[in-house]
Amino acid sequence: MIQLQPNSLSALAGWFPARTAGPATLVEHVLGTGIGRWWADSALQPQVVAVSCANHVLLRGDPHALAPGSLAPFTSSLVEAPSRFLPVLSASFDRIVPGKRMVYVHCAPASPPAPRSWHGVTVRPLVREDARALAALGPAEAWIHASWDGPAGLSASGYGWAAFHKGRILAVACTYFRGSVYEDIACATVPDRRCEYLAHACVTGLCEDIAARGRTASLSCSRGDRRTRLLAWTAGFRLQREYAHCATGTPTASRPPNPGYSPHAEDRI
Repeated sequence: MIQLQPNSLSALAGWFPARTAGPATLVEHVLGTGIGRWWADSALQPQVVAVSCANHVLLRGDPHALAPGSLAPFTSSLVEAPSRFLPVLSASFDRIVPGKRMVYVHCAPASPPAPRSWHGVTVRPLVREDARALAALGPAEAWIHASWDGPAGLSASGYGWAAFHKGRILAVACTYFRGSVYEDIACATVPDRRCEYLAHACVTGLCEDIAARGRTASLSCSRGDRRTRLLAWTAGFRLQREYAHCATGTPTASRPPNPGYSPHAEDRI
């Protein structure tokens, strides 16, 4: 796969479903923000196209057109692709771990959280000056701003909310991938302040902003992520559909596809 230059990329967007909730919002996000990369097996008449952003990859086309080792750029990524790509993915990496994902759409009023005493806590939209506080979350939570190219990008985007205490961010919610109809959101809470409904408050504020922009909030999470699924329900999200993706390992020499691989294996992501 080769990386494509950022010209005439909109023509390739037709390879992917448009105006749908979930992973497809990644395509519009990359087109609209310029954050992310486009890939193809050929610059002239591609038979395989991929879009990547924040370690998420959407892959479409004819897997038989791929040369051995061509998927190496997608090391340690979460790849969403039709099942026909499973043999070539299995042959390209030392391991692939299948996972089931759930797509929720915001369509109901949020349930009020249990009463909590948030002494000195302020929940508000992020502003440009919050970049340092976002960076202070550390490497473990750096994924939350990866789709905006880092703390400065998210803080200045106008697409995030956070809970603050004495200048420290305790929880953050943001539009992770911005589409024209749906905004797929993500949230994170620092470990020592979980179970206080801080993320719920951030998500509620963010969803009000998304509705004011004339769009609908969606949320994607692992089937095994009980905490996020509960948050989604109480914040007014309802399940729309499920899909599968694969977590890739490191590239390996070309080898025959694993005949025992099953996309329905237990979700371990």
